[in-house]
Amino acid sequence: MRRIELDHVLNTMLSFREDVSDINFTVDKSPQVESVGSLMPVPFQPAIEKLTPYQTETIALNLIGGRQRLTEDLLRTGSCDLSYAVGHKARFRVNVFSQRGNYSVVLRKLNTTIPTIESMGLPNVFYDIAKERTGLVLFTGATGTGKTTSLAALLNVINQNKPVHVITLEDPVEFVHPQQVATFNQRELGTDFDSFANGLRAALRQAPKVILVGEMRDRETVEIGLNAAETGHLVFSTLHTIDSGQTINRILGMFDQEEQKQIRQRLADTIRWVVSQRLAPKTAGGRHALFEIMGSNLRTQETIVLGESEGKTFYEIIEASYPFGWRTFDRACLDAYQEGEISEETAISYCSKRGIVVREIDKIKKQRGEVTSNLSRLQMKAAPGTKEAAANVPPVLKLKT
Repeated sequence: MRRIELDHVLNTMLSFREDVSDINFTVDKSPQVESVGSLMPVPFQPAIEKLTPYQTETIALNLIGGRQRLTEDLLRTGSCDLSYAVGHKARFRVNVFSQRGNYSVVLRKLNTTIPTIESMGLPNVFYDIAKERTGLVLFTGATGTGKTTSLAALLNVINQNKPVHVITLEDPVEFVHPQQVATFNQRELGTDFDSFANGLRAALRQAPKVILVGEMRDRETVEIGLNAAETGHLVFSTLHTIDSGQTINRILGMFDQEEQKQIRQRLADTIRWVVSQRLAPKTAGGRHALFEIMGSNLRTQETIVLGESEGKTFYEIIEASYPFGWRTFDRACLDAYQEGEISEETAISYCSKRGIVVREIDKIKKQRGEVTSNLSRLQMKAAPGTKEAAANVPPVLKLKT
């Protein structure tokens, strides 16, 4: 397979649906695309019912294109990351990995248009996040929940309003920001730097005001990121954690026990915002972004330093600050349900504390005049031979006096 043939295959798969987000090549499966969270096969002529190990390996090698570093990564670690473009039609973030001795390929389609807070319908508190001048801002969530897209929208606000130097360290570069009010330098792992830690260390000598670190993968990167935040830089980064509390614990877990006290204090001083994301299916089709947003105040700083305790959990702190734009996933689910964006079942399955959400949904349904229970009129069975039983009338309960 030559590159022109691979591009034809990718173009065909992209044309199968308008909302293709991922392309998947796996042995013993037909070529698939992901649309609105579901995988579906793409018909070809002649038909490709099952990909062979040779076909997936050929696709992988064409994407790698003979680049030595990527080949070494694949052979040494079992996977490699790269970017790939099909002319001017689409750009992809690609992961090639081995499984049971064969190669699989997943291509994530990248948006070519820079997203905005308005177009994505992001919470207004994102404008407050973009106004920060120093500190650490973390976006967390599982792969594919839109962390990079949200960060791109934030950087777009900075690009339009602040005359500052912005350096991004990405794997790979996804959104290419035009030069506007801010000055952008976007660097790609493997092409412009060899590791996030080294790239971040070098960035501190390149006079930036804002630094984006694609992912904090290890202790060294976290430590340098904290140093950057402490020395007057605004640092954005991502972590694969599900909420604010787990984010703090994940960072602390990267350090030894004897370092915990110092790291807790440094985190309390530098963290400005933790934004966690989940994508839930919408009732009208598509996906709706749910956010847990925690900022920094005296209560969050104290809880980071001392740890969570009864009455002082991150969940309770966020709930108390809802009027200031903070929100838990539970509150995000309830707001989306009340607005008709997601169903009751989706709200319950994507929340953090199911009991709280079920009770609040019942309140919303009562306000709408909807039935909150499937139980109909309850009756007591009358004793056989009684007048009530003969008339099929429920007996009246009498209390002894």
